Amino acid sequence: MAALLFVPLHASFAQRPLTLAGRSPVYAPHGIVSTSQPLASSAGIAVLQRGGNAIDAAVTAAAVLSVTEPMMTGIGGDMFAIIWLAKEKKLVALNASGRAGALMTREELLKRGRTRSIPRGVETITVPGALAGWQMLLKTYGSITLASAVAPAIRYAEDGFPLTPVIADDWAGQATLLAKDPGATATFLPNGKPPMAGEWFRNPDYARTLREIARVGPSTLYGGPLGQKLVARVQALGGFLTLDDLKKNAPTWVTPMSVPFKGYRLWELPPNNQGIAALEMLRMLEPYDLKAMGHNSAAYLHTLIEAKKLAYADLTRYVGDADHLAMPAANMLQDAFITERRSHIDATKAMVRADPGPLRTSSETIYLTVADSAGNMVSFINSLYDEFGSGIVVPGTGFALHDRGAGFTLEPDLPNTVAPGKRPFHTLIPAFVTKINADGTDAPYMSFGVMGGAMQAQGHVQVLLNMLVFGMDVQKAIDVARFRHLNGLQVALEAPITDEVRAALKAMGHDITDERRTQFGGAQAIVRLLKGWVGGSDPRKDGAAIGH
Repeated sequence: MAALLFVPLHASFAQRPLTLAGRSPVYAPHGIVSTSQPLASSAGIAVLQRGGNAIDAAVTAAAVLSVTEPMMTGIGGDMFAIIWLAKEKKLVALNASGRAGALMTREELLKRGRTRSIPRGVETITVPGALAGWQMLLKTYGSITLASAVAPAIRYAEDGFPLTPVIADDWAGQATLLAKDPGATATFLPNGKPPMAGEWFRNPDYARTLREIARVGPSTLYGGPLGQKLVARVQALGGFLTLDDLKKNAPTWVTPMSVPFKGYRLWELPPNNQGIAALEMLRMLEPYDLKAMGHNSAAYLHTLIEAKKLAYADLTRYVGDADHLAMPAANMLQDAFITERRSHIDATKAMVRADPGPLRTSSETIYLTVADSAGNMVSFINSLYDEFGSGIVVPGTGFALHDRGAGFTLEPDLPNTVAPGKRPFHTLIPAFVTKINADGTDAPYMSFGVMGGAMQAQGHVQVLLNMLVFGMDVQKAIDVARFRHLNGLQVALEAPITDEVRAALKAMGHDITDERRTQFGGAQAIVRLLKGWVGGSDPRKDGAAIGH
């Protein structure tokens, strides 16, 4: 049962500003941890200061975030990571997303009347892969144990912490969802309501769960007592997981994909996630003189929005579980495919609808990043998908189960059509940038990400162009206003974008929607300098980049 201690705080502290306050980039000689919550950043820095490496610090910070930002992340969700290994001078990537349960069939969902999508709730719960991913990262490249990594999280869950404003605001927005499930109500609505900014929140149930994980290891979730409790509750509510599904779960080491751009190379994970959309957008944008258009001008925003529409149409048609793709993902980056996609961009008119490209058969989330004194860099993302995921908390466990199954489609015969054992389409995309040397080799440059569902790929492109085209430093590149294309002609623009630009976009056919109800993502980034590091953290979140 969660507990809460009240500390009075003026209500206005919880309100988000309409404009973004500027921050200075964080420079540091030995390492940086950049996350969306200061306690997590501090916990990661403490690991580095004790001699741990970037992998150790990333997992430690992720565990703390599962306590302090429980609507976004936790062991009930999935995770992905891209890591630059300084000693080996190479990138490696981990896909720790879980799969659909053995009972999750299209036929059963249709029988239940789910003809278009799977509604948020127990039916969307797939195997949570994050904990197995944490363990895999630490066992393969870390220097501390999982028990050590979760120790700070246990302390915050047991002793409590004061909520930060953005997190409190997000939490309050899910009160109705949390009230529908007894476990969620008991855990996340202490005294029957969500905690406010400045109030202390404790989660002793989650502290007990993490202690069990520290003592026994991830096996308690993947087939052991915790997993048995989870499966029993999910099935009782009408969900699709079996104990065997949990036992079979295993993270996968994958090869990241990349495209060059202006002397650099952007790296993303391959399907089942949406990273390829960022790569496809960059390739479509290559011939345009974006700098001459002007930053966040109508012409510039229109071009990016149209490229986004095309790339995301391809996601819907061609991306899903890597074992079920209609064509190799790399084909979406080939010259002929990109040329065809680019041909649909009209410089004066917005597309009402973007169709996917031709088939070519030949060949709410947390993001954090860490860099250490040895030169290792980690780009790490962990999520429940929607805020508090499915809204289901198994009583006594203290954590929400994700709703990643909502990423499946019920349309037949697509790579992402729901089926037992499939990995669903994922919005989670950690990113990495290398600088291309004169001899063609790659040197590490930046680890970064922009959390926020479908905002992520379009956010990656905007932040990267801010730096590589417009020469902004890492913090300003994060701070400046963004667009978010929603669907069809609907586009949201952050408040600093001028009325003149909005009017010009409307004249092209774009429908400019109310940005106050739109999330524009939360970015974190670390750039390698010739000596030392510089990091940035998004003012749209409560986080901080901390160096040592």
